Amino acid sequence: MSFALNGPSELLFYVNGRKVLEKNADPEIMLLSYLRKKLHLTGTKYGCGGGGCGACTVMISRYDPGTKKIRHYSANACLLSICSLYGAAVTTVEGIGNTKTRIHPVQERIAKFHGTQCGFCSPGMVMSLYSLLRNISKPSMDQLMEALAGNLCRCTGYRPIVDACKTFCKATDCCQSKQNGICCLDQEENKLLNSEQENGACEKLFQEEEFLPLDPTQEFIFPPELMIVAEKELKRTRVFYGERITWISPVTLRDLLEVKAKYPDAPIVMGNTTVGPDMKLKGIFPSVIISPDGIAELNAVNYIDNGLTIGAGCSLAQLKDILTNMVLELPEEKTQTYQALLKHLKTLAGSQIRNVASLGGNIISRHSTSDLNPLLAVGNCTLNLASKDGKRQIPLNDQFLMRARNSDLKPEEILVSVNIPCSRKWEFVSAFRQAPRQQNALAIVNSGMRVLFEENTNIIRDICIFYGGIGSTTVCAKKFCQKLTGRAWNEDMLGEACRLILDEIFLPASAPGGMVEYKRSLIVSFFFKFYLEVLQNLKIMNPSLCPCLPPECGSVLEDFHSKHYESVLRYQKVDTKQSPQDPIGRPIMHLSGINHATGEAIYCDDMPAYDQELFLAFVTSSRAHAKIVSIDTSEALKLPGVVDVLTGKDLQDVNSFRDFLENEELIATEEVFSVGQLVCAVMADSDVKAKLAARLVKIEYCDLEPLILTIEDAIQHNSFYEPERKIEYGDVDEAFKTVDQILEGEIHIGGQEHFYMETQSMLVVPYGEHKEMDVYVSTQHPKLAQDIVASILRVPSNKIMCHVKRVGGAFGGKVSTTGILAAITAFAANRTGCPVRCILERGEDILITGGRHPYLGKYKVGFMNDGRIMALDIVHYANGGFRLDESIFVIEMGLLKLDNAYKIPNLRCRGLACKTNLPSNTAFRGFGYPQAALITESCITKVAAQSGLPPEKIRMINMYKEMDETFYKQEINASNLIKCWNECMAISSYYARKAMVDDFNKKNYWKKKGIALIPMKFPIGLGSVAAGQAGALVHIYLDGSVLVTHCGIEMGQGVHTKMIQVVSRELGMPMDNIHLRGTSTETIPNANASGGSAVADLNGMALQDACQILLKRLKPIISKNPHGTWKEWAQEAFNQSISLSATGYFRGYEYEMDWGKGEGHPFTYFVYGTACSEVEIDCLTGDHKNIRTDIVMDVGCSINPALDIGQIEGAFIQGVGLYTLEELKYSPEGILYTLGPEQYKIPSFCDIPSEFNVSFLPPSEVAHTLYSSKGLGESAFFLGSSVFFALHDAILAARQDRGFSGVFTLNSPLTPEKIRMACEDKFTKMIPKDEPGSYVPWNICI
Repeated sequence: MSFALNGPSELLFYVNGRKVLEKNADPEIMLLSYLRKKLHLTGTKYGCGGGGCGACTVMISRYDPGTKKIRHYSANACLLSICSLYGAAVTTVEGIGNTKTRIHPVQERIAKFHGTQCGFCSPGMVMSLYSLLRNISKPSMDQLMEALAGNLCRCTGYRPIVDACKTFCKATDCCQSKQNGICCLDQEENKLLNSEQENGACEKLFQEEEFLPLDPTQEFIFPPELMIVAEKELKRTRVFYGERITWISPVTLRDLLEVKAKYPDAPIVMGNTTVGPDMKLKGIFPSVIISPDGIAELNAVNYIDNGLTIGAGCSLAQLKDILTNMVLELPEEKTQTYQALLKHLKTLAGSQIRNVASLGGNIISRHSTSDLNPLLAVGNCTLNLASKDGKRQIPLNDQFLMRARNSDLKPEEILVSVNIPCSRKWEFVSAFRQAPRQQNALAIVNSGMRVLFEENTNIIRDICIFYGGIGSTTVCAKKFCQKLTGRAWNEDMLGEACRLILDEIFLPASAPGGMVEYKRSLIVSFFFKFYLEVLQNLKIMNPSLCPCLPPECGSVLEDFHSKHYESVLRYQKVDTKQSPQDPIGRPIMHLSGINHATGEAIYCDDMPAYDQELFLAFVTSSRAHAKIVSIDTSEALKLPGVVDVLTGKDLQDVNSFRDFLENEELIATEEVFSVGQLVCAVMADSDVKAKLAARLVKIEYCDLEPLILTIEDAIQHNSFYEPERKIEYGDVDEAFKTVDQILEGEIHIGGQEHFYMETQSMLVVPYGEHKEMDVYVSTQHPKLAQDIVASILRVPSNKIMCHVKRVGGAFGGKVSTTGILAAITAFAANRTGCPVRCILERGEDILITGGRHPYLGKYKVGFMNDGRIMALDIVHYANGGFRLDESIFVIEMGLLKLDNAYKIPNLRCRGLACKTNLPSNTAFRGFGYPQAALITESCITKVAAQSGLPPEKIRMINMYKEMDETFYKQEINASNLIKCWNECMAISSYYARKAMVDDFNKKNYWKKKGIALIPMKFPIGLGSVAAGQAGALVHIYLDGSVLVTHCGIEMGQGVHTKMIQVVSRELGMPMDNIHLRGTSTETIPNANASGGSAVADLNGMALQDACQILLKRLKPIISKNPHGTWKEWAQEAFNQSISLSATGYFRGYEYEMDWGKGEGHPFTYFVYGTACSEVEIDCLTGDHKNIRTDIVMDVGCSINPALDIGQIEGAFIQGVGLYTLEELKYSPEGILYTLGPEQYKIPSFCDIPSEFNVSFLPPSEVAHTLYSSKGLGESAFFLGSSVFFALHDAILAARQDRGFSGVFTLNSPLTPEKIRMACEDKFTKMIPKDEPGSYVPWNICI
């Protein structure tokens, strides 16, 4: 046989139009690694390594000699072995356009629509859209959103990306009837805009008429050589040998069967969406992989009278296209199964996965959460198998799904095709699924249901129901189905059926995945939906068979009420007197936006490799609290290419840092206090070897007590960091004696993972001379990294230079832990004398770095019957983890900001940081405020419920007045808070829409809407004067160009763009003359961390100072030649020996806070805002849709409205994630389950409101700030809670319908599970309840 040849095959494919020949292709090398390391195409990014984020998206093109057509499709480069690319053409972001030749319209529009911030996800976004446009030049909005569903962004909030992409879409949603010349879709929008334009507002952030047109004739042609190869090359099995894996690609069915007979245990790989992640994330490497290529029988599609036969090699995307065509061609009664499959295919994974994952792989893998297998099983599908010994057919039934020996494939068999029968008349098939997120998320529970009736009756002839996500396999309710056969489809059957199905489908209380009661509720909820769907269909076919559906049940079968994305953006107009050359106040594009979109923006890991470069991988603790008995590195050191293994003992007396309290170790030596704590570091000559060696290090532990994981554990064991913080204002105890009502409660707010798109990254380059070292690191705080590196190496800080060009997202997560990681990497570099690179895998990053503090708030509130809150006694507990980090500061900021927008005359608050055996939690956008303010707003909501008054009335009654005093006795002018509230209420048409929501809720029992209006007062302050100091450096060169450096880190917020705007205004020169390279401790010493919404403010002040110093020096020269150029002025200054370089400095804002007295002036100013959000929930599943959000912000005077709107939208969507979606799950042993995008869901395109409007108040003067601007990076985060409280409103309506009254508690995040279980009904009453303490739960609430 050809596959038995000794020599390896030669791999041929193309990348960006260039031929690639690889004579020794290694199956372990993924396309992503090959592009970045071999071809040095670094535009394609590593985001997660599992196909879950889309950062590595490329386009694959293949020629089919049978159809003579070329197929273009997006794919995840992190999952594609290069061996699978024979005959393919790969297009990366560099291939479609760049700044050296021409940029592509897709790249241009995403950049100019302000669709990039940190830019790390931008190349993936570009390639997903580009791949779509190569197939469909004028896509619909549905096709667009489907194409982008596999891409994540943590910065932008998605709106500008959608707006950019919409410019390529065809307009299909308009009625084509323009009244008064206005499109029906724009009438309401235009009314709003017109009213705002009268008030001096602008709404366009870009000029569409300036964009490059999309010209398909300018794209790459498919390489003719690959067409010739596909047409004429002799069909011969290809074999590729790696160190651990042999990759065999048969090209005929006969060869495939022979290979499978020889290697019966070898997996068959098509899209590599199962084996690839197992190799990457679990370290499972099969010795042989069989990857069929272009075998006609595996891709054949045949239709006969009773159904479809589809080749097992067809991708899920191709399956979707095939089924779509069949649904259009066949009578509806024949396509019930096909329609059900299509319903799931629309949301199954992202398009990149669907484009490569095969039907056969989905079936054979038999994952319990497979969306297709339950439907294929109820559809009576059969599997066509083949082996060297012949062919046979088996049913895809419960026995096959349970892998029963007599109903499964034999090791030597392969699945050739699948028969999917047509449905019959009087047969109905439905699909159901509920996932944490509506798109690109594995189902929590899914189901396929089919029923066949006796002709022209409602008597069940046959019924079949399968559930996924319930156990380790897809399960069949077989006994249930047998008992229902012969029954009439009516209300009597429904009640009994629900009880029967719960009896049969058993789910133990400690089942993997948790959410046990929720899953039980979904079992019956899905069946109830099926019951109603079938009832409706029976009514259509024969009205006499059943009564009409009750009106309140009709909405159960409808999709959420929403339209395609719309947005209105209203920002401040620039004063007409302002010079056209002055960029302040104008929506300037992020100056790296084009480079983000072309992939030319360089991040830490994009830097070229150095000679003799080593790679470092960490070994982390697998126990939450244990003694280290022994560390055995012998097996790791035996691995070829491994240089050394560092342990804590190697660091000896430098294994700590002076600024860390309690003498915390950088690497654990004798005891570990958390899963994920650093224990060893392995150095090797490749990242693959370093990570493999890290798995070979053997550590023996002895578990220790106590194990403290939760806040409740910490309270029980009195495990807290010092000091406790407290403030008392007024006379709380006396006030409680005089109030009408007293209410006590508590709320838990879960933690949040930063999920910056660029993981922790660093490259350390030692120099032999004078112990100098360059540290290139993705950090918000270069000075801290410099200090820790200098400390661990015992050298002065002037020998350590830290450089940061840009950071791919941070949100507070790249400060202290980044410094520790960089220090250990530097120690390794110093020890070996070689450059060392360390790039964390996504799972490592999440495990090691910690995130937002989980909070528990307990409160006692006293109020009058008219809603006035007179007294509040509140305690905050924050889960700090095993190291102090920023926990006390977070507690302090949380306490100082807990009042949010409200004047509470008598207030007592305490805050405690809990010391637990979890990874250390740290700074995160908002810094304690998002948790503290939610506790207060939850209290407000409960007061409203208890008093019987609307929540908005309680908020208005208790809101700060124009001139007031906070509880820490700082004066406040809250006039703009009141303006934001009133403006938001007006532009959102709050009361009119609230009436519409109430009307909807009266008419619908199983769907409910909610609306909420939430104010926000966000104080800006950094905790000390020293923390606010900043430096800057400005050079003017003799050609008139300017080089700028400052302390701030560019991490997506656009600070460099704003700083160039500042210098442009101050020096009166075009922005094109000004350049900013990056941030370095070499140019600006002793810089503070970038954060706290003050980076632009502080560094702008420093730059302003430097520019004014230069102007003062140059004033005599400029006054003598006022019409001269900067080149002339610079030359004359040089001739007169006048320095053209200046350092600027800003000392920081005044700060005063006496915690002993509980009073002070801790904040410089306040940012105000209000958000109104409307949602719709499905009471049966807990699913919800964000329908509309209106945000009004007080921004002072915006320096750059485009960047500021981006910060507001991005923060808001990240807040929506915290409050409704993102959930960290820990085992009772302290092991984190949610280690990547498959388990941890951040908001996606499907989570942004269908209508998303952002407005600025008119300009207002702000004392002491840069051009009266305000910092906006964090403040809008809390406005995401408007969605939380809108959901609360919808749940309240559902509970009232069901007879529940009074106060109830909803914890954060308000996930589908919590929404469903709060909407108690007859079905939740049916499900078995497990007694707490009678079982060990799968996960715990930390």
